Amino acid sequence: MAVVAMWKCDRDGSMFSDKKDADAHDKMLELAEAFAELLTQHSSSIKEQDAEQLGLLLSRNKELIMAACKGKPEALSQVSAEESTSNVTPLAAKS
Repeated sequence: MAVVAMWKCDRDGSMFSDKKDADAHDKMLELAEAFAELLTQHSSSIKEQDAEQLGLLLSRNKELIMAACKGKPEALSQVSAEESTSNVTPLAAKS
């Protein structure tokens, strides 16, 4: 019987066979949580679930958002609405 090392992300329970992928996923979720907190702090009308979805959208597309902030707003047209909402995972554990 073979032993396979697995890494589990404590924020959403995702399992990874590569530590680098697990760390990258955890950092993405951490950034998404920070975005969600920012949105809820500055908008009294946004629902927590909506803030989490927007946080994930921003975090998953951070490279495109950074390009837009650096003077290339057309980069945002590459964000697919279908991709961003089809696999949204709620932020499970908040530190």
